[in-house]
Amino acid sequence: MNILVAEDEEDLKDVIEAVLAANGYTVDVTENGAQMLEKASANEYAAIVSDIMMPVMDGITAVKKLRESGNDTPVLFLTAKTEVDDRINGLDAGADDYLTKPFAVGELLARVRAMTRRSRANTQKVISVYNITLDTEKEELTGQNSIRLPAKESHMLGFFMNNPEKDFSTEELIEKFWKNEENADEEAVWLYVSFLKNKLRAVGAAATIEGEKGSSYRLAGKN
Repeated sequence: MNILVAEDEEDLKDVIEAVLAANGYTVDVTENGAQMLEKASANEYAAIVSDIMMPVMDGITAVKKLRESGNDTPVLFLTAKTEVDDRINGLDAGADDYLTKPFAVGELLARVRAMTRRSRANTQKVISVYNITLDTEKEELTGQNSIRLPAKESHMLGFFMNNPEKDFSTEELIEKFWKNEENADEEAVWLYVSFLKNKLRAVGAAATIEGEKGSSYRLAGKN
């Protein structure tokens, strides 16, 4: 299970990494919010453990941007602040939990376990929107009839269906679905969008994916 850690305090970062690794997690570490945002946008993580006060970009700003991109990875904020307003700001930014420094490593592990359990429980296996349903386990799209989808098409359509009427840039889609693939470009995104538009048409969907090549795309209901 992969965990992303964002912490600029070197000693604490090393301790968190060592504790998580010793308990069976694979850990990536970053030292500011900008790095955390970049890593989280390019990779899949079971949870993120992030400090709030960091250089370059603070944790609250990074998590706000992450949520705006459609990424719902659970986030645990670490903060030395104890004021209620700071906790509220962190939760309002999209965090799932917070832990005030100093903390016991046992409590850190318990919070991470709780977040990842909730994340697994909340993962939708069947997504329904407009007049279509996607079974993400069977990779089957159903409308007026049913068809099977290749894995990447299923993953990509599920993302759009979980975020209907929301725009995503070509660059955001490349980061999420092509990661570090060398051939990832606007042509690849357009090709897969075209595949999905054809599949939606094939099942009689009351929705399509709007957008031109190189622009932003969104799943929208047909007028």
